[in-house]
Amino acid sequence: MKHPAELIVERAGEMGVQVPPAVAEQLADVVLAMLDEPQNLSSVRDVDDAVWVHVVDSLSGLLVPQVDHAPGLVDLGSGGGFPGLALAAMLPDVPVTLVESEGRKADWLRRASAPFPNVRVVADRSETLALAEREEHPLVTARAVGALPVVMELAAPLLRDDGWLVAWRGRRDADEARAAEAAAGELGLQGTPDIDVTPIPGVSRHFSVWRKVADTPSKYPRRPGIAAKRPIA
Repeated sequence: MKHPAELIVERAGEMGVQVPPAVAEQLADVVLAMLDEPQNLSSVRDVDDAVWVHVVDSLSGLLVPQVDHAPGLVDLGSGGGFPGLALAAMLPDVPVTLVESEGRKADWLRRASAPFPNVRVVADRSETLALAEREEHPLVTARAVGALPVVMELAAPLLRDDGWLVAWRGRRDADEARAAEAAAGELGLQGTPDIDVTPIPGVSRHFSVWRKVADTPSKYPRRPGIAAKRPIA
């Protein structure tokens, strides 16, 4: 059986992302620590599956130019650390902010991010962070956070002019796409062509990519939790 670091190098390479062995070792350590963590950070318990589902899927974000060339990024709802820690490991000169409102998960992120000096953990909601750092960031990433219009409302206030939102998505949903377009017009975002990827064999994936083209109205984001309860569209 191959070591997780070997699997990371091999599988990421197959989709076109070259991971240095030292970085693969760091990410393997994160995966193993995550699986050993008493709190339930992931429903995936097998190491081999975790490499696919968490690390390789996260690294597929580097196939998106706005991620690969980002001068800095904010990762919403970082949870167990993916994609934020994987991107931070591969982009060591890029400041990465992990946003996680659940205290125990934020504590885990602080421990897991110790080897990555470019990582900052914010133990708060993104709505609160947007009050302090409104329209300051060049890139927001989001993976498994919620419906696209919800993600857009949380991300848009954080993005500076000409910034980008890159959201990991699964199969396309026509209703969600229409709702996202309506939300974009309200939030100052503009859609660009989706980017299709296959980080896991047999799993349909794409990135939904949005550019900040106008100021987000000051009423957004709404109070914590409202975006999910009453999406804009």
